[in-house]
Amino acid sequence: NADKGVQLVALGDLLMDRVQEKRTALKLKKPDQVQVSDERCFSGFDAYRRVIECCDVVLIANAAKFHPLHMRAAIEAGKHVFVEKPHAIDPAGVKAVAAACELARRKNLCVVSGLQSRYHPGYIETVRRIHDGAIGEVVSIEENFLRAPYVLYPRRPGLTEVEYQGSNQYHFHWLSGDDVPQSLIHNLDRASWVLREAAPLKCHGMGGRSTLRGEIYGSVFDHHAVVYEFPNHVRVYAFCRTIPNCYNETSSRVFGTKGRANLLEMRIEGETKWQYQGPKANPYDLEHVALFQAIRSGKPINNGDYMVRSTLIAVMGQISCYTGEEITWERISASDFYFPPKPEEVHKDMEPPVRPDAEGIYPVYVPGVTRLL
Repeated sequence: NADKGVQLVALGDLLMDRVQEKRTALKLKKPDQVQVSDERCFSGFDAYRRVIECCDVVLIANAAKFHPLHMRAAIEAGKHVFVEKPHAIDPAGVKAVAAACELARRKNLCVVSGLQSRYHPGYIETVRRIHDGAIGEVVSIEENFLRAPYVLYPRRPGLTEVEYQGSNQYHFHWLSGDDVPQSLIHNLDRASWVLREAAPLKCHGMGGRSTLRGEIYGSVFDHHAVVYEFPNHVRVYAFCRTIPNCYNETSSRVFGTKGRANLLEMRIEGETKWQYQGPKANPYDLEHVALFQAIRSGKPINNGDYMVRSTLIAVMGQISCYTGEEITWERISASDFYFPPKPEEVHKDMEPPVRPDAEGIYPVYVPGVTRLL
Protein backbone atom coordinates (compact mmCIF):
# COMPACT_ATOMS: atom_id res chain seq x y z
CA ASN A 1 0.00 0.00 0.00
CA ALA A 2 2.85 2.38 0.74
CA ASP A 3 4.64 2.40 -2.62
CA LYS A 4 3.51 0.73 -5.84
CA GLY A 5 7.12 0.40 -6.90
CA VAL A 6 7.99 -1.84 -3.95
CA GLN A 7 8.33 -5.59 -4.44
CA LEU A 8 8.34 -8.25 -1.76
CA VAL A 9 11.18 -10.58 -2.71
CA ALA A 10 11.89 -12.73 0.38
CA LEU A 11 10.12 -14.04 3.48
CA GLY A 12 11.43 -15.63 6.64
CA ASP A 13 9.73 -17.22 9.64
CA LEU A 14 10.48 -19.85 12.23
CA LEU A 15 8.19 -22.31 10.40
CA MET A 16 8.15 -22.86 6.64
CA ASP A 17 4.41 -23.55 6.42
CA ARG A 18 3.75 -20.09 7.81
CA VAL A 19 6.02 -18.55 5.22
CA GLN A 20 4.14 -20.28 2.45
CA GLU A 21 0.73 -19.39 3.92
CA LYS A 22 1.68 -15.71 4.12
CA ARG A 23 3.16 -15.73 0.63
CA THR A 24 -0.07 -17.16 -0.79
CA ALA A 25 -2.26 -14.65 1.08
CA LEU A 26 -0.12 -11.67 0.08
CA LYS A 27 0.11 -12.83 -3.53
CA LEU A 28 -3.69 -12.82 -3.75
CA LYS A 29 -3.80 -9.22 -2.51
CA LYS A 30 -0.83 -7.83 -4.43
CA PRO A 31 -0.02 -10.20 -7.31
CA ASP A 32 2.28 -7.78 -9.14
CA GLN A 33 4.27 -6.78 -6.07
CA VAL A 34 4.75 -10.16 -4.39
CA GLN A 35 7.65 -11.84 -6.17
CA VAL A 36 8.84 -14.40 -3.64
CA SER A 37 10.22 -17.56 -5.25
CA ASP A 38 10.52 -20.86 -3.42
CA GLU A 39 14.26 -20.23 -3.20
CA ARG A 40 13.57 -17.06 -1.22
CA CYS A 41 11.31 -18.63 1.38
CA PHE A 42 13.40 -19.20 4.50
CA SER A 43 12.70 -20.80 7.88
CA GLY A 44 14.45 -21.36 11.19
CA PHE A 45 16.13 -19.10 13.70
CA ASP A 46 18.73 -18.09 11.12
CA ALA A 47 16.23 -17.23 8.36
CA TYR A 48 16.80 -13.52 8.96
CA ARG A 49 20.33 -13.70 7.57
CA ARG A 50 19.11 -15.05 4.23
CA VAL A 51 16.27 -12.54 3.99
CA ILE A 52 18.69 -9.66 4.59
CA GLU A 53 20.92 -10.88 1.76
CA CYS A 54 18.01 -10.61 -0.73
CA CYS A 55 16.63 -7.18 0.10
CA ASP A 56 17.21 -3.44 0.02
CA VAL A 57 14.72 -2.86 2.86
CA VAL A 58 14.08 -5.25 5.73
CA LEU A 59 10.80 -5.38 7.68
CA ILE A 60 11.28 -6.94 11.13
CA ALA A 61 8.05 -8.21 12.68
CA ASN A 62 8.91 -11.40 14.55
CA ALA A 63 9.48 -12.26 18.22
CA ALA A 64 10.67 -9.06 19.88
CA LYS A 65 13.58 -10.81 21.59
CA PHE A 66 15.29 -10.90 18.21
CA HIS A 67 14.57 -7.34 17.07
CA PRO A 68 17.88 -5.84 18.30
CA LEU A 69 19.92 -8.65 16.74
CA HIS A 70 18.10 -8.53 13.43
CA MET A 71 18.19 -4.73 13.31
CA ARG A 72 21.92 -4.72 13.80
CA ALA A 73 22.50 -7.38 11.15
CA ALA A 74 20.37 -5.53 8.58
CA ILE A 75 21.98 -2.15 9.25
CA GLU A 76 25.49 -3.61 9.17
CA ALA A 77 24.56 -5.04 5.76
CA GLY A 78 23.57 -1.55 4.58
CA LYS A 79 19.80 -2.10 4.58
CA HIS A 80 17.03 0.30 5.56
CA VAL A 81 14.81 -1.18 8.29
CA PHE A 82 11.29 -1.06 9.63
CA VAL A 83 11.08 -2.55 13.13
CA GLU A 84 7.87 -3.52 14.86
CA LYS A 85 7.31 -2.80 18.51
CA PRO A 86 8.48 -3.64 21.06
CA HIS A 87 11.97 -2.97 19.81
CA ALA A 88 13.48 -4.96 22.69
CA ILE A 89 12.27 -6.79 25.80
CA ASP A 90 15.01 -6.02 28.33
CA PRO A 91 17.60 -3.34 29.18
CA ALA A 92 20.41 -5.09 27.28
CA GLY A 93 18.22 -5.25 24.20
CA VAL A 94 17.34 -1.57 24.45
CA LYS A 95 21.02 -0.67 24.53
CA ALA A 96 21.58 -2.80 21.45
CA VAL A 97 18.74 -0.99 19.66
CA ALA A 98 20.23 2.39 20.57
CA ALA A 99 23.59 1.32 19.16
CA ALA A 100 21.96 0.00 15.97
CA CYS A 101 20.05 3.26 15.46
CA GLU A 102 23.23 5.26 15.89
CA LEU A 103 24.97 3.04 13.33
CA ALA A 104 22.08 3.68 10.93
CA ARG A 105 22.56 7.45 11.37
CA ARG A 106 26.22 7.17 10.50
CA LYS A 107 25.42 5.07 7.43
CA ASN A 108 22.53 7.32 6.28
CA LEU A 109 20.01 4.48 6.56
CA CYS A 110 16.36 4.72 7.55
CA VAL A 111 15.03 3.23 10.78
CA VAL A 112 11.26 3.43 11.12
CA SER A 113 9.37 2.26 14.20
CA GLY A 114 6.11 0.33 14.40
CA LEU A 115 4.91 2.78 17.06
CA GLN A 116 2.40 3.97 14.51
CA SER A 117 0.68 6.65 16.63
CA ARG A 118 3.46 9.06 15.64
CA TYR A 119 2.26 8.93 12.02
CA HIS A 120 -1.47 9.44 12.67
CA PRO A 121 -2.44 12.96 11.47
CA GLY A 122 -5.25 13.27 14.00
CA TYR A 123 -3.04 12.25 16.91
CA ILE A 124 -0.32 14.60 15.72
CA GLU A 125 -2.76 17.53 15.69
CA THR A 126 -4.21 16.60 19.10
CA VAL A 127 -0.77 16.41 20.70
CA ARG A 128 0.21 19.72 19.08
CA ARG A 129 -2.80 21.40 20.65
CA ILE A 130 -2.01 19.89 24.05
CA HIS A 131 1.53 21.26 23.74
CA ASP A 132 0.08 24.65 22.79
CA GLY A 133 -1.86 24.76 26.07
CA ALA A 134 -5.38 23.68 25.05
CA ILE A 135 -5.86 21.77 28.34
CA GLY A 136 -3.43 23.81 30.45
CA GLU A 137 -0.67 22.01 32.29
CA VAL A 138 -0.88 18.22 32.12
CA VAL A 139 -1.65 16.78 35.55
CA SER A 140 -2.11 13.07 34.84
CA ILE A 141 -2.66 10.54 32.07
CA GLU A 142 -4.71 7.36 32.08
CA GLU A 143 -3.72 4.62 29.61
CA ASN A 144 -5.76 1.47 28.91
CA PHE A 145 -5.16 -1.55 26.68
CA LEU A 146 -7.75 -4.07 27.83
CA ARG A 147 -8.66 -6.95 25.51
CA ALA A 148 -8.89 -10.71 25.05
CA PRO A 149 -5.74 -12.84 24.58
CA TYR A 150 -3.68 -11.97 21.53
CA VAL A 151 -2.91 -14.45 18.71
CA LEU A 152 -2.91 -17.92 20.26
CA TYR A 153 -1.13 -20.72 18.37
CA PRO A 154 -1.73 -24.30 19.55
CA ARG A 155 1.14 -26.78 19.62
CA ARG A 156 1.76 -28.58 16.34
CA PRO A 157 3.07 -32.15 16.10
CA GLY A 158 6.78 -32.55 15.46
CA LEU A 159 8.00 -29.29 16.97
CA THR A 160 10.71 -29.16 19.59
CA GLU A 161 9.78 -27.34 22.79
CA VAL A 162 11.69 -24.23 21.69
CA GLU A 163 10.05 -24.29 18.27
CA TYR A 164 6.62 -24.51 19.89
CA GLN A 165 7.33 -21.59 22.20
CA GLY A 166 8.74 -19.62 19.28
CA SER A 167 5.63 -20.34 17.21
CA ASN A 168 3.43 -19.08 20.08
CA GLN A 169 5.84 -16.29 20.97
CA TYR A 170 3.35 -13.70 22.26
CA HIS A 171 2.72 -15.90 25.29
CA PHE A 172 6.28 -16.53 26.44
CA HIS A 173 8.01 -13.81 28.43
CA TRP A 174 11.51 -14.55 27.11
CA LEU A 175 10.34 -14.05 23.52
CA SER A 176 7.72 -11.27 23.61
CA GLY A 177 8.57 -9.45 26.83
CA ASP A 178 4.95 -9.86 28.03
CA ASP A 179 2.09 -7.42 27.58
CA VAL A 180 3.49 -4.15 28.89
CA PRO A 181 6.21 -4.03 26.20
CA GLN A 182 4.13 -5.97 23.69
CA SER A 183 0.91 -3.93 23.83
CA LEU A 184 0.90 -1.15 26.40
CA ILE A 185 4.02 0.30 24.77
CA HIS A 186 1.73 2.08 22.28
CA ASN A 187 0.04 3.90 25.16
CA LEU A 188 3.28 4.62 26.96
CA ASP A 189 4.81 6.04 23.80
CA ARG A 190 1.83 8.38 23.43
CA ALA A 191 2.13 9.44 27.08
CA SER A 192 5.82 10.27 26.71
CA TRP A 193 5.03 12.16 23.49
CA VAL A 194 2.33 14.22 25.22
CA LEU A 195 4.84 14.99 27.98
CA ARG A 196 7.30 16.38 25.40
CA GLU A 197 9.34 13.18 25.09
CA ALA A 198 9.90 12.90 28.82
CA ALA A 199 11.13 9.78 30.58
CA PRO A 200 9.67 8.80 33.96
CA LEU A 201 11.64 9.18 37.15
CA LYS A 202 10.35 5.90 38.54
CA CYS A 203 7.46 3.45 38.45
CA HIS A 204 5.76 0.78 40.52
CA GLY A 205 3.62 -1.98 39.11
CA MET A 206 1.58 -5.01 39.96
CA GLY A 207 0.33 -7.94 37.96
CA GLY A 208 0.00 -11.69 37.73
CA ARG A 209 -1.87 -14.58 36.16
CA SER A 210 -5.35 -14.92 37.61
CA THR A 211 -7.34 -16.62 34.87
CA LEU A 212 -5.43 -17.89 31.85
CA ARG A 213 -4.08 -21.29 32.85
CA GLY A 214 -3.17 -23.78 30.17
CA GLU A 215 -0.34 -24.70 27.87
CA ILE A 216 -1.32 -22.24 25.16
CA TYR A 217 -1.10 -19.27 27.55
CA GLY A 218 2.59 -19.86 28.20
CA SER A 219 4.58 -17.99 30.84
CA VAL A 220 3.08 -14.49 30.72
CA PHE A 221 0.83 -12.55 33.08
CA ASP A 222 -2.79 -11.85 32.14
CA HIS A 223 -3.10 -8.46 33.88
CA HIS A 224 -0.80 -5.54 34.68
CA ALA A 225 -1.07 -2.11 36.28
CA VAL A 226 1.81 0.38 36.35
CA VAL A 227 2.02 3.85 37.86
CA TYR A 228 4.76 6.05 36.41
CA GLU A 229 5.95 9.27 38.00
CA PHE A 230 7.21 11.81 35.47
CA PRO A 231 8.86 15.19 36.13
CA ASN A 232 6.67 17.93 37.67
CA HIS A 233 4.78 15.29 39.69
CA VAL A 234 2.80 14.11 36.64
CA ARG A 235 1.58 10.55 37.06
CA VAL A 236 0.68 8.13 34.28
CA TYR A 237 -1.67 5.31 35.28
CA ALA A 238 -1.30 2.46 32.79
CA PHE A 239 -3.33 -0.74 32.61
CA CYS A 240 -3.36 -3.78 30.32
CA ARG A 241 -5.25 -7.06 30.52
CA THR A 242 -5.64 -10.09 28.23
CA ILE A 243 -8.60 -11.98 29.72
CA PRO A 244 -11.73 -12.87 27.72
CA ASN A 245 -15.26 -12.04 28.86
CA CYS A 246 -14.14 -8.84 30.58
CA TYR A 247 -14.66 -5.14 29.95
CA ASN A 248 -12.40 -3.98 27.11
CA GLU A 249 -11.05 -0.53 26.39
CA THR A 250 -8.20 1.00 24.41
CA SER A 251 -7.71 4.64 25.36
CA SER A 252 -5.28 7.47 26.09
CA ARG A 253 -6.86 10.16 28.29
CA VAL A 254 -4.91 13.28 29.24
CA PHE A 255 -6.04 15.49 32.15
CA GLY A 256 -4.94 19.10 32.48
CA THR A 257 -5.56 22.18 34.62
CA LYS A 258 -7.94 23.63 32.01
CA GLY A 259 -9.48 20.57 30.40
CA ARG A 260 -8.94 17.06 29.17
CA ALA A 261 -8.04 15.32 25.91
CA ASN A 262 -9.16 11.98 24.57
CA LEU A 263 -6.21 11.34 22.30
CA LEU A 264 -7.54 8.31 20.42
CA GLU A 265 -10.85 10.07 19.78
CA MET A 266 -8.93 13.25 18.89
CA ARG A 267 -11.14 15.39 21.10
CA ILE A 268 -10.48 18.16 23.63
CA GLU A 269 -12.98 19.28 26.27
CA GLY A 270 -12.98 21.93 29.00
CA GLU A 271 -12.17 25.59 28.45
CA THR A 272 -11.28 24.66 24.87
CA LYS A 273 -13.67 22.48 22.92
CA TRP A 274 -12.27 20.88 19.78
CA GLN A 275 -12.74 17.80 17.61
CA TYR A 276 -10.39 16.75 14.85
CA GLN A 277 -12.05 17.10 11.44
CA GLY A 278 -9.04 16.53 9.23
CA PRO A 279 -8.34 13.77 6.71
CA LYS A 280 -8.68 10.18 7.80
CA ALA A 281 -5.69 7.97 7.15
CA ASN A 282 -4.27 4.64 8.30
CA PRO A 283 -1.09 5.18 10.33
CA TYR A 284 -0.07 1.57 9.69
CA ASP A 285 0.17 2.57 6.03
CA LEU A 286 1.56 6.05 6.68
CA GLU A 287 4.61 4.82 8.59
CA HIS A 288 5.59 2.82 5.51
CA VAL A 289 4.76 5.68 3.16
CA ALA A 290 7.19 7.80 5.18
CA LEU A 291 9.83 5.07 5.03
CA PHE A 292 9.79 4.63 1.27
CA GLN A 293 9.51 8.36 0.57
CA ALA A 294 12.58 8.90 2.70
CA ILE A 295 14.50 6.19 0.89
CA ARG A 296 13.55 7.48 -2.57
CA SER A 297 14.32 11.11 -1.66
CA GLY A 298 17.69 10.27 -0.15
CA LYS A 299 16.66 11.95 3.10
CA PRO A 300 16.75 9.15 5.70
CA ILE A 301 14.52 9.24 8.76
CA ASN A 302 15.47 7.68 12.06
CA ASN A 303 12.91 7.09 14.82
CA GLY A 304 15.59 5.84 17.18
CA ASP A 305 15.10 8.50 19.87
CA TYR A 306 11.55 7.61 20.83
CA MET A 307 11.99 3.94 19.92
CA VAL A 308 14.61 3.58 22.61
CA ARG A 309 12.92 5.74 25.25
CA SER A 310 9.43 4.28 24.90
CA THR A 311 10.73 0.71 24.84
CA LEU A 312 12.68 1.25 28.06
CA ILE A 313 9.63 2.84 29.70
CA ALA A 314 7.67 -0.31 28.89
CA VAL A 315 10.47 -2.62 30.02
CA MET A 316 10.82 -0.92 33.41
CA GLY A 317 7.07 -1.26 33.97
CA GLN A 318 7.11 -4.95 33.10
CA ILE A 319 10.03 -5.67 35.40
CA SER A 320 8.30 -3.78 38.21
CA CYS A 321 5.21 -5.96 37.71
CA TYR A 322 7.29 -9.14 37.70
CA THR A 323 9.23 -8.27 40.86
CA GLY A 324 6.94 -5.97 42.81
CA GLU A 325 9.82 -3.52 43.16
CA GLU A 326 9.85 0.19 42.48
CA ILE A 327 12.11 0.71 39.47
CA THR A 328 13.85 4.03 38.83
CA TRP A 329 14.84 5.35 35.42
CA GLU A 330 18.43 5.64 36.61
CA ARG A 331 18.51 1.98 37.64
CA ILE A 332 16.89 0.57 34.49
CA SER A 333 19.10 2.74 32.27
CA ALA A 334 22.25 1.44 33.94
CA SER A 335 21.20 -2.22 33.88
CA ASP A 336 22.55 -4.82 31.45
CA PHE A 337 19.94 -7.41 32.41
CA TYR A 338 18.54 -9.67 29.72
CA PHE A 339 16.05 -12.53 29.70
CA PRO A 340 18.21 -15.57 28.88
CA PRO A 341 19.32 -16.93 26.57
CA LYS A 342 20.95 -14.27 24.42
CA PRO A 343 19.19 -13.94 21.05
CA GLU A 344 22.16 -15.22 19.08
CA GLU A 345 22.30 -18.35 21.26
CA VAL A 346 18.74 -19.53 20.56
CA HIS A 347 18.35 -22.74 18.53
CA LYS A 348 15.56 -25.26 18.17
CA ASP A 349 17.16 -28.08 20.15
CA MET A 350 18.33 -26.05 23.17
CA GLU A 351 16.93 -26.40 26.67
CA PRO A 352 14.07 -23.86 26.84
CA PRO A 353 14.00 -21.19 29.56
CA VAL A 354 10.67 -22.58 30.82
CA ARG A 355 8.95 -25.95 30.65
CA PRO A 356 5.36 -26.91 31.53
CA ASP A 357 4.54 -28.96 34.61
CA ALA A 358 2.68 -32.27 34.57
CA GLU A 359 -0.61 -30.44 33.95
CA GLY A 360 0.82 -28.48 31.02
CA ILE A 361 1.07 -25.21 32.98
CA TYR A 362 4.12 -23.02 32.53
CA PRO A 363 5.54 -21.17 35.56
CA VAL A 364 5.34 -17.38 35.84
CA TYR A 365 7.31 -14.86 37.86
CA VAL A 366 6.19 -14.20 41.44
CA PRO A 367 6.11 -10.56 42.66
CA GLY A 368 7.85 -10.20 46.00
CA VAL A 369 9.96 -13.30 45.29
CA THR A 370 11.35 -12.78 41.79
CA ARG A 371 14.46 -10.62 41.48
CA LEU A 372 15.75 -9.65 38.03
CA LEU A 373 17.90 -6.52 38.10
